[in-house]
Amino acid sequence: MEPTVRIGVDVGGTFTDFVLFDEKSGRVHTGKRLTTPQDPSEAIIEGVKRMLAETGFAPADLHSVVHGTTLVTNTIIERTGASVGLITTEGYRDTLEIGKEIRYDLYDLFIEPAPTLVPRHRRLGVPQRMDPDGNVLLALDEEAVRQAARKLVDEYKVEAIAVSFLHSYRNPAHEKQARAVIAAEFPDLPLTLSGEVAPEIREFERTSTACANAYVQPRMRRYLDKLQTSLAALGFRGHLYIMLSGGGITSVREAREFPIRLIESGPAAGAMASAFFSRLAGLDRVISFDMGGTTAKMCLVENASPNRKHDFEAGRVRRFMKGSGMPLKVSVVDMIEIGAGGGSIARVDDIGLMKVGPRSAGASPGPVCYGLGGTEPTVTDGDLILGYLDPKYFLGGEMALDPDRVKRAIDGKLSQPLRVSQTDAAHGIHRMVNENMAAATRMHLAEKGRDPRRYTLIAFGGAGPVHAWGLAKLLKLSRMVVPLGAGVTSALGFLVAPPATDNVRSYVARLDQIDWAHVRRLYAEMEAEAKELLVEAGARAEAIELHLSADMRHIGQGFEINVPLPKGSLGPEGLAAIRASFFNSYSQHFGRTVETIPIEALSWRLTCVAPGRDIRLDSVRPPSTGTVARRGTRQAYFAGHGYVDCAVYDRYALKPGDRLEGPAVIEERESTCVVGPDSTVTVDPVYNLIVDIR
Repeated sequence: MEPTVRIGVDVGGTFTDFVLFDEKSGRVHTGKRLTTPQDPSEAIIEGVKRMLAETGFAPADLHSVVHGTTLVTNTIIERTGASVGLITTEGYRDTLEIGKEIRYDLYDLFIEPAPTLVPRHRRLGVPQRMDPDGNVLLALDEEAVRQAARKLVDEYKVEAIAVSFLHSYRNPAHEKQARAVIAAEFPDLPLTLSGEVAPEIREFERTSTACANAYVQPRMRRYLDKLQTSLAALGFRGHLYIMLSGGGITSVREAREFPIRLIESGPAAGAMASAFFSRLAGLDRVISFDMGGTTAKMCLVENASPNRKHDFEAGRVRRFMKGSGMPLKVSVVDMIEIGAGGGSIARVDDIGLMKVGPRSAGASPGPVCYGLGGTEPTVTDGDLILGYLDPKYFLGGEMALDPDRVKRAIDGKLSQPLRVSQTDAAHGIHRMVNENMAAATRMHLAEKGRDPRRYTLIAFGGAGPVHAWGLAKLLKLSRMVVPLGAGVTSALGFLVAPPATDNVRSYVARLDQIDWAHVRRLYAEMEAEAKELLVEAGARAEAIELHLSADMRHIGQGFEINVPLPKGSLGPEGLAAIRASFFNSYSQHFGRTVETIPIEALSWRLTCVAPGRDIRLDSVRPPSTGTVARRGTRQAYFAGHGYVDCAVYDRYALKPGDRLEGPAVIEERESTCVVGPDSTVTVDPVYNLIVDIR
């Protein structure tokens, strides 16, 4: 019999989350473990063991494990990747430092340049040249490639090589020729071709992406190999799948070859879960709010689909300053991420003001209340003092919290230096992190011309439901939604996300001069590659849907917009429909259209998507769940009201149609939902908490 059990695993900065789903019985089981930063696979293996033990399933019952990781982005931010060499067109080795010749801050005389992963001495040029149409102007000098590779490996001891030649997006023949030469000399050396990882126009971004892929590839390969080996040692014979930054599920093979496509792998799962819940709840405008132990992620989900983009900046020198990071040509869920989580540390700065984050206590030593060695008060510590968390029911009672230790830490680190009470210090932490998240959310929506008051907040993550009510008030939202199993919703996102992949090819031409036969060949090539990957990732070939789009602009413009291509438009007969789609997209971006200037296309994109799976969470019940929803009351603090008696409810005992009045605290094993006064909570048919704020 075909195995029917699937497990989603989300490795966060503080906790690793698990959701087990049995397709045959519909059973859902959740779990949470402290992350093991030194080796994230340790927490994954121990968590999988425990999930199987608690549910009675055997490793042979596992169909698949779906996983997302922050390993790629952490490697780039922390600069812990491989030693990389670059082989490029002779005369173009400084492309990475020349960049776009734009200062990201015009008025800073001491501006810090955006990071470069490959120093100049490890960037070597070789004779070769293609023209913009892909015609060979100068044949590749294979001996020069061989000598460059030997110098990089023997003299500079590089662990990976990136190859990026001019105009290889149009004709990758020279890059493939170089790969054959290098592989003959060093068959085990990881090698990245720019024309494969990012076959798009603009050599700076393409070269940057190739170098970043080479930088993280050795570490990612070691991680995936160890994880596969450890799972096999458990008796797991199923499939390991990986979440892409764009929200699709792919195979280990693609993750090994193009790990840079996983740079936003973990956060993307939360956005996919929000899309799933927005569809179940019938919401067409949603702000996805995922607050874990280290970061908070906000994303727009419209019509049950998260916003996406096809470029990304990693490792920014200044977090919110565009152009201060490393440009990457990868498809990602469009979100904003800030250092605001349950483990974010509160401190008093040099001029006597309290700051919260972005530094985090993480999983080790963790917040003070964990009793694992942490000494600096965090957001979770403040929430405990305010009465939002039950020290005896954290993680369902599995981890006891220590309020007395927290009080001493807050008193010594915050209250005394600031000359305020412990309550004021704790509320200051809570309010400040909420303000930081609200400011980031407003900025993210403002950049897209959206009004937050028209949106509903979907809150999840271990800390998200604790802070969602306060965040919603600051954003002037009237409704928020908290799904069942909110503390592990990102892990659920891995199980409901569809197998999907994005492909792109650049071919620059005016709309009225396009070689449509060439465009159709490009799409046929991309479709064949994508379907092979998706079938490998568990999709049925006949169920795969194709979505075509193109990056287009008016001739003379410096940047382009993505335009969906109407079905059946790949020919002269479809020009009118393509022009109409361009003007519609242009108007949405800029509020106007200019119909007299010719249009050109630069890159042609194909998104292939297989159907995702629906999962009902009404079977989520820990063994100790009782039948009485109201557990009692406890004192909780709300601004303008002080400490008030707050009803405490068992989330698992609430049923569809139940209605509660705030203030209330609603507890489940992995998270706690806090609702202030002047609010009403109802339970919808799929067990979401619908919070209406008056």
